[in-house]
Amino acid sequence: MTISLPATKYSLRVRLASSALGGCLAAVLFVGTPLHADADPVLAKVNGAEIHQSDVNLATEELGPSLAQMDPAAKQENVLSFLIDMKIIAKAAEEKKIENSEEFKKRLAFARDRLLMDRLLASQAKAAITDDAMKTVYADASKQITSEQEVHARHILVQTEDEAKKIEDELKKGADFVELAKKESKDPGASDGGDLGFFTKEQMVPEFSKVAFALEPGKISDPIKTQFGWHIIKVEEKRARKAPDFDEVKPQVEQFVTRKAQAEYVTKLREAAKVERMDKPAHPANASGDKANSAKPADGKTPAKK
Repeated sequence: MTISLPATKYSLRVRLASSALGGCLAAVLFVGTPLHADADPVLAKVNGAEIHQSDVNLATEELGPSLAQMDPAAKQENVLSFLIDMKIIAKAAEEKKIENSEEFKKRLAFARDRLLMDRLLASQAKAAITDDAMKTVYADASKQITSEQEVHARHILVQTEDEAKKIEDELKKGADFVELAKKESKDPGASDGGDLGFFTKEQMVPEFSKVAFALEPGKISDPIKTQFGWHIIKVEEKRARKAPDFDEVKPQVEQFVTRKAQAEYVTKLREAAKVERMDKPAHPANASGDKANSAKPADGKTPAKK
Protein backbone atom coordinates (compact mmCIF):
# COMPACT_ATOMS: atom_id res chain seq x y z
CA MET A 1 0.00 0.00 0.00
CA THR A 2 1.37 3.42 -0.99
CA ILE A 3 0.56 6.16 1.49
CA SER A 4 0.65 9.82 0.50
CA LEU A 5 0.90 12.17 3.43
CA PRO A 6 0.19 15.86 2.71
CA ALA A 7 2.57 18.49 4.05
CA THR A 8 1.49 19.57 7.53
CA LYS A 9 2.16 22.24 10.08
CA TYR A 10 4.31 21.05 12.94
CA SER A 11 1.41 21.10 15.36
CA LEU A 12 -0.22 18.24 13.44
CA ARG A 13 2.53 15.98 14.77
CA VAL A 14 0.96 16.40 18.19
CA ARG A 15 -2.15 14.63 17.04
CA LEU A 16 -0.06 11.89 15.42
CA ALA A 17 1.79 11.40 18.69
CA SER A 18 -1.38 11.49 20.75
CA SER A 19 -2.98 8.95 18.46
CA ALA A 20 -0.02 6.68 19.08
CA LEU A 21 -0.79 6.93 22.78
CA GLY A 22 -4.43 6.05 22.18
CA GLY A 23 -5.74 9.58 22.80
CA CYS A 24 -7.91 11.69 20.56
CA LEU A 25 -6.39 15.16 20.73
CA ALA A 26 -8.69 16.48 18.04
CA ALA A 27 -11.69 15.99 20.32
CA VAL A 28 -9.92 17.73 23.20
CA LEU A 29 -8.85 20.75 21.17
CA PHE A 30 -12.02 21.28 19.17
CA VAL A 31 -13.07 24.85 19.91
CA GLY A 32 -16.70 25.84 20.08
CA THR A 33 -20.03 24.47 21.27
CA PRO A 34 -19.92 20.69 21.80
CA LEU A 35 -21.40 18.95 18.79
CA HIS A 36 -24.34 16.56 19.01
CA ALA A 37 -23.95 13.19 17.33
CA ASP A 38 -25.89 14.22 14.25
CA ALA A 39 -23.88 17.44 13.91
CA ASP A 40 -20.56 15.62 14.23
CA PRO A 41 -21.07 12.32 12.41
CA VAL A 42 -18.62 9.43 12.49
CA LEU A 43 -17.06 9.24 9.04
CA ALA A 44 -14.87 6.18 9.53
CA LYS A 45 -13.69 3.64 12.08
CA VAL A 46 -10.14 2.33 12.12
CA ASN A 47 -9.66 -0.71 14.32
CA GLY A 48 -12.59 0.58 16.35
CA ALA A 49 -11.28 4.16 16.72
CA GLU A 50 -13.76 6.72 15.39
CA ILE A 51 -12.95 9.58 13.05
CA HIS A 52 -15.53 12.38 13.25
CA GLN A 53 -16.31 15.29 10.96
CA SER A 54 -14.78 17.56 13.62
CA ASP A 55 -11.49 15.63 13.25
CA VAL A 56 -11.56 16.27 9.51
CA ASN A 57 -12.35 19.96 10.08
CA LEU A 58 -9.44 20.37 12.45
CA ALA A 59 -7.02 18.49 10.19
CA THR A 60 -8.17 20.61 7.24
CA GLU A 61 -7.34 23.75 9.20
CA GLU A 62 -3.90 22.40 10.11
CA LEU A 63 -3.04 21.12 6.63
CA GLY A 64 -3.95 24.55 5.25
CA PRO A 65 -1.93 25.55 2.16
CA SER A 66 -1.45 21.99 0.89
CA LEU A 67 -5.22 21.79 0.33
CA ALA A 68 -5.84 25.29 -0.97
CA GLN A 69 -6.32 24.31 -4.62
CA MET A 70 -8.72 21.41 -3.98
CA ASP A 71 -12.48 21.61 -4.37
CA PRO A 72 -14.46 20.87 -1.17
CA ALA A 73 -15.32 17.27 -2.07
CA ALA A 74 -11.72 16.36 -2.97
CA LYS A 75 -10.46 18.15 0.14
CA GLN A 76 -12.82 16.18 2.39
CA GLU A 77 -11.81 12.86 0.81
CA ASN A 78 -8.09 13.64 0.92
CA VAL A 79 -8.14 14.65 4.59
CA LEU A 80 -10.26 11.69 5.64
CA SER A 81 -7.91 9.30 3.82
CA PHE A 82 -4.98 10.96 5.57
CA LEU A 83 -6.58 10.55 8.98
CA ILE A 84 -7.33 6.88 8.28
CA ASP A 85 -3.70 6.28 7.29
CA MET A 86 -2.54 8.23 10.35
CA LYS A 87 -4.61 6.00 12.66
CA ILE A 88 -3.26 2.85 11.00
CA ILE A 89 0.35 4.01 11.25
CA ALA A 90 -0.10 5.25 14.81
CA LYS A 91 -1.44 1.83 15.84
CA ALA A 92 1.58 0.17 14.24
CA ALA A 93 3.83 2.62 16.11
CA GLU A 94 2.13 1.69 19.40
CA GLU A 95 2.81 -1.98 18.75
CA LYS A 96 6.48 -1.19 18.24
CA LYS A 97 6.52 0.78 21.53
CA ILE A 98 7.84 3.85 19.77
CA GLU A 99 6.22 6.07 22.38
CA ASN A 100 8.58 4.63 24.98
CA SER A 101 11.70 6.03 23.31
CA GLU A 102 13.34 9.11 24.83
CA GLU A 103 13.35 10.89 21.46
CA PHE A 104 9.59 10.41 21.10
CA LYS A 105 8.96 11.69 24.62
CA LYS A 106 11.07 14.79 23.98
CA ARG A 107 9.32 15.48 20.68
CA LEU A 108 5.91 14.96 22.28
CA ALA A 109 6.78 17.32 25.14
CA PHE A 110 8.03 19.94 22.69
CA ALA A 111 4.96 19.58 20.48
CA ARG A 112 2.66 19.77 23.50
CA ASP A 113 4.30 22.98 24.73
CA ARG A 114 4.21 24.42 21.21
CA LEU A 115 0.52 23.63 20.81
CA LEU A 116 -0.33 25.02 24.24
CA MET A 117 1.53 28.20 23.36
CA ASP A 118 -0.24 28.51 20.01
CA ARG A 119 -3.69 28.00 21.50
CA LEU A 120 -3.13 30.44 24.37
CA LEU A 121 -1.78 33.16 22.06
CA ALA A 122 -4.66 32.55 19.67
CA SER A 123 -7.14 33.06 22.52
CA GLN A 124 -5.38 36.27 23.56
CA ALA A 125 -5.54 37.54 19.97
CA LYS A 126 -9.23 36.68 19.69
CA ALA A 127 -10.00 38.59 22.87
CA ALA A 128 -8.00 41.61 21.71
CA ILE A 129 -9.61 41.94 18.28
CA THR A 130 -12.58 44.12 19.07
CA ASP A 131 -14.16 46.84 16.94
CA ASP A 132 -13.08 49.49 19.45
CA ALA A 133 -9.45 48.32 19.47
CA MET A 134 -9.23 48.23 15.69
CA LYS A 135 -10.95 51.60 15.26
CA THR A 136 -8.54 53.15 17.79
CA VAL A 137 -5.48 51.84 15.91
CA TYR A 138 -6.96 53.01 12.62
CA ALA A 139 -7.72 56.49 14.01
CA ASP A 140 -4.19 56.91 15.39
CA ALA A 141 -2.61 55.78 12.12
CA SER A 142 -4.94 58.01 10.11
CA LYS A 143 -3.86 61.07 12.08
CA GLN A 144 -0.23 60.38 11.22
CA ILE A 145 -1.09 59.87 7.56
CA THR A 146 -3.25 62.98 7.14
CA SER A 147 -0.61 65.18 8.77
CA GLU A 148 1.63 64.51 5.76
CA GLN A 149 1.50 66.63 2.63
CA GLU A 150 1.31 65.21 -0.88
CA VAL A 151 2.24 66.88 -4.13
CA HIS A 152 0.86 66.14 -7.58
CA ALA A 153 3.53 67.03 -10.12
CA ARG A 154 4.77 66.48 -13.65
CA HIS A 155 8.35 66.51 -14.83
CA ILE A 156 10.46 66.47 -17.94
CA LEU A 157 13.65 64.38 -17.69
CA VAL A 158 16.66 64.84 -19.98
CA GLN A 159 20.29 63.78 -19.77
CA THR A 160 22.18 67.08 -19.99
CA GLU A 161 21.94 70.55 -18.53
CA ASP A 162 21.97 72.10 -21.99
CA GLU A 163 18.89 70.08 -22.98
CA ALA A 164 17.15 71.14 -19.79
CA LYS A 165 17.92 74.83 -20.39
CA LYS A 166 16.63 74.60 -23.95
CA ILE A 167 13.33 73.17 -22.69
CA GLU A 168 13.19 75.85 -19.99
CA ASP A 169 13.44 78.54 -22.67
CA GLU A 170 10.62 76.96 -24.67
CA LEU A 171 8.40 76.85 -21.57
CA LYS A 172 9.10 80.53 -20.86
CA LYS A 173 7.97 81.31 -24.41
CA GLY A 174 4.63 79.62 -23.71
CA ALA A 175 5.18 76.02 -24.84
CA ASP A 176 2.77 73.48 -23.35
CA PHE A 177 4.42 71.47 -20.54
CA VAL A 178 2.46 68.28 -21.24
CA GLU A 179 3.28 68.30 -24.96
CA LEU A 180 6.97 69.02 -24.33
CA ALA A 181 7.11 66.15 -21.82
CA LYS A 182 5.60 63.75 -24.35
CA LYS A 183 8.09 64.88 -26.97
CA GLU A 184 11.32 65.42 -25.04
CA SER A 185 11.24 63.56 -21.72
CA LYS A 186 13.28 60.38 -21.33
CA ASP A 187 11.15 59.24 -18.40
CA PRO A 188 8.92 56.14 -18.85
CA GLY A 189 5.92 58.32 -17.93
CA ALA A 190 6.53 60.70 -20.83
CA SER A 191 3.49 59.43 -22.72
CA ASP A 192 1.32 60.73 -19.85
CA GLY A 193 2.84 64.17 -20.10
CA GLY A 194 5.36 63.44 -17.35
CA ASP A 195 2.58 62.89 -14.79
CA LEU A 196 3.91 61.52 -11.48
CA GLY A 197 0.59 61.55 -9.65
CA PHE A 198 0.55 62.34 -5.93
CA PHE A 199 3.62 61.51 -3.82
CA THR A 200 5.08 62.24 -0.39
CA LYS A 201 8.57 63.57 0.30
CA GLU A 202 9.93 60.14 1.12
CA GLN A 203 8.81 58.70 -2.19
CA MET A 204 11.20 60.80 -4.26
CA VAL A 205 14.94 61.43 -4.11
CA PRO A 206 15.76 64.36 -1.76
CA GLU A 207 16.84 66.81 -4.47
CA PHE A 208 13.57 66.31 -6.33
CA SER A 209 11.32 66.45 -3.26
CA LYS A 210 12.96 69.61 -1.93
CA VAL A 211 12.09 71.55 -5.07
CA ALA A 212 8.67 69.98 -5.69
CA PHE A 213 7.41 70.68 -2.17
CA ALA A 214 8.72 74.26 -2.26
CA LEU A 215 6.89 75.15 -5.49
CA GLU A 216 3.38 76.59 -5.48
CA PRO A 217 0.73 74.89 -7.64
CA GLY A 218 0.98 75.98 -11.26
CA LYS A 219 4.65 76.97 -10.96
CA ILE A 220 7.54 75.46 -12.94
CA SER A 221 11.03 74.88 -11.50
CA ASP A 222 14.46 75.75 -12.84
CA PRO A 223 16.42 72.73 -14.12
CA ILE A 224 17.58 70.52 -11.24
CA LYS A 225 19.97 67.59 -11.22
CA THR A 226 19.46 64.19 -9.59
CA GLN A 227 21.05 60.78 -10.07
CA PHE A 228 18.63 60.19 -12.95
CA GLY A 229 19.52 63.27 -14.98
CA TRP A 230 18.14 66.82 -15.30
CA HIS A 231 14.54 67.60 -14.41
CA ILE A 232 12.10 70.42 -14.89
CA ILE A 233 9.17 70.11 -12.50
CA LYS A 234 5.65 71.51 -12.67
CA VAL A 235 3.48 71.27 -9.55
CA GLU A 236 -0.20 70.71 -10.29
CA GLU A 237 -1.70 70.42 -6.82
CA LYS A 238 -0.93 70.03 -3.11
CA ARG A 239 -3.06 68.35 -0.47
CA ALA A 240 -3.02 66.65 2.90
CA ARG A 241 -2.42 62.95 2.40
CA LYS A 242 -5.66 60.97 2.40
CA ALA A 243 -5.97 57.97 4.73
CA PRO A 244 -7.35 54.79 3.14
CA ASP A 245 -10.85 53.69 4.15
CA PHE A 246 -11.02 51.42 7.18
CA ASP A 247 -12.32 48.47 5.16
CA GLU A 248 -9.32 48.70 2.81
CA VAL A 249 -6.81 48.23 5.62
CA LYS A 250 -8.88 46.17 8.07
CA PRO A 251 -6.77 42.99 7.59
CA GLN A 252 -3.55 44.91 8.34
CA VAL A 253 -5.14 46.61 11.37
CA GLU A 254 -6.34 43.25 12.67
CA GLN A 255 -2.86 41.78 12.24
CA PHE A 256 -1.30 44.73 14.09
CA VAL A 257 -3.76 44.43 17.00
CA THR A 258 -3.13 40.67 17.14
CA ARG A 259 0.65 40.95 17.24
CA LYS A 260 0.59 43.81 19.73
CA ALA A 261 -1.70 41.91 22.11
CA GLN A 262 0.38 38.76 21.88
CA ALA A 263 3.67 40.61 22.34
CA GLU A 264 2.38 42.45 25.41
CA TYR A 265 1.04 39.23 26.90
CA VAL A 266 4.33 37.40 26.35
CA THR A 267 6.25 40.31 27.88
CA LYS A 268 3.98 40.21 30.95
CA LEU A 269 4.54 36.46 31.36
CA ARG A 270 8.31 36.86 30.97
CA GLU A 271 8.42 39.53 33.67
CA ALA A 272 6.59 37.23 36.09
CA ALA A 273 8.65 34.13 35.28
CA LYS A 274 11.86 33.04 36.94
CA VAL A 275 14.34 32.36 34.13
CA GLU A 276 17.83 31.05 34.80
CA ARG A 277 20.26 30.92 31.88
CA MET A 278 22.97 28.28 32.36
CA ASP A 279 24.58 28.82 28.96
CA LYS A 280 26.07 32.24 29.79
CA PRO A 281 28.80 33.15 32.33
CA ALA A 282 27.91 35.32 35.31
CA HIS A 283 28.44 39.05 34.82
CA PRO A 284 31.96 40.06 35.97
CA ALA A 285 32.49 42.91 38.42
CA ASN A 286 32.12 46.24 36.65
CA ALA A 287 35.20 47.72 35.03
CA SER A 288 35.48 50.49 37.60
CA GLY A 289 36.28 47.96 40.31
CA ASP A 290 33.40 49.12 42.45
CA LYS A 291 33.18 46.06 44.70
CA ALA A 292 30.25 47.40 46.67
CA ASN A 293 28.14 47.74 43.55
CA SER A 294 29.28 44.44 42.08
CA ALA A 295 28.30 42.66 45.31
CA LYS A 296 24.70 43.81 45.14
CA PRO A 297 22.16 41.19 44.20
CA ALA A 298 19.77 41.56 41.26
CA ASP A 299 17.18 43.42 43.33
CA GLY A 300 19.69 46.21 43.98
CA LYS A 301 19.70 45.79 47.78
CA THR A 302 22.97 45.55 49.69
CA PRO A 303 23.24 42.28 51.65
CA ALA A 304 22.86 42.79 55.40
CA LYS A 305 25.99 42.42 57.55
CA LYS A 306 26.24 39.26 59.64
